[in-house]
Amino acid sequence: MNVIRFTDLCAQGKVAGQRVFIRADLNVPQDDAGNITEDTRIRASVPCIRQALESGAAVMVTSHLGRPTEGQFKPADSLAPVARRLGELLGREVPLKADWVDGVAVAPGQVVLLENCRLNKGEKKNDEALARKLAALTDIYVNDAFGTAHRAEATTYGIAQFAKLASAGPLLAAEIDAITQALAEPKRPLVAIVAGSKVSTKLTILKSLAEKVDQLIVGGGIANTFMLASGLSIGNSLAEPDLIDEARAVIDAMRVRGAAVPIPVDVVTATQFAADATATVKDAADVAEGDLILDIGPKTAEMLAAQLREAGTIVWNGPVGVFEFDAFQGGTKAIALAIAESKAFSIAGGGDTLAAIAKYGIEDKVGYISTGGGAFLEILEGKKLPALEILEKRAAEQPS
Repeated sequence: MNVIRFTDLCAQGKVAGQRVFIRADLNVPQDDAGNITEDTRIRASVPCIRQALESGAAVMVTSHLGRPTEGQFKPADSLAPVARRLGELLGREVPLKADWVDGVAVAPGQVVLLENCRLNKGEKKNDEALARKLAALTDIYVNDAFGTAHRAEATTYGIAQFAKLASAGPLLAAEIDAITQALAEPKRPLVAIVAGSKVSTKLTILKSLAEKVDQLIVGGGIANTFMLASGLSIGNSLAEPDLIDEARAVIDAMRVRGAAVPIPVDVVTATQFAADATATVKDAADVAEGDLILDIGPKTAEMLAAQLREAGTIVWNGPVGVFEFDAFQGGTKAIALAIAESKAFSIAGGGDTLAAIAKYGIEDKVGYISTGGGAFLEILEGKKLPALEILEKRAAEQPS
């Protein structure tokens, strides 16, 4: 994917004295008192901001926070807590600017945080008049917010369309490189893990990956539907019987290519969905009418782990069981540790996946951890992301 990289602009000395507008993803969780409870996204945004400051730019940063109503400011929608935390991380005060669309004063070597961009009327609908106003604020636009790349909004698409120069920040560039390595230029075998409660929410992902991967591991409620499609009983487990034909189509598409969807040979069941429920390991053919399948069994876990250890590339989205309950975490733990042990390049994304990675302490053993939930899923679906498309288009317009 050919985009202008902000890091390259800095290295080429093209940033000094320029007005740089960074669209970051600072949408962090807060408690009822407005205290930030997890600041990973803020910390991830710091390298781009530091890069701009050290290159002598006048730096403007903005982000969305929550789901505010456009034009209706409420204190809970303010980026004020983010400005404080960003200031701590940068070791300098970061002023927060409201009502900034018509202009903001910032000098080279300074940084300001522009209030929640989704408060601006026309932001979500990518209003052209708003986008042109934003573009007029800057000499160099930088998108460093992969988590919003699947949305065509004024600060993710419109400003890039009209700015003098539109570039990808280091965080966004890293996502592009990781996704390219995993899907466009993978080392084989390419193994994908797609798990979740419903086939319907990930059907397009499954179909897209069925055309690319060598092994497609399914888990959770999705695996239950595939078990039904393979003629197995799943008792009272979560599944979508109306999508059995779709599951069979994925299995057949893989088989035609000489690839496979491994079906569980054993499972861990309970008679109720609860953390203290009694866990029973059963062969996949022995699931009783009242059973709930809450995890893959140890034989299946070892079978899948062996495949992962031999993989060349691994794409992971979703835990394979109810890993939040200790009695039903065995499958997800085995998958996670196998990925950690594998020499494959691995890319993982999705909120539950990140929670599993954190639970088993393998953050430093995953090749790349994607920060963009919805954007990551849309990439797996084979969709073009608007914010990346416009950066590609603007790069193509530049004289070589």
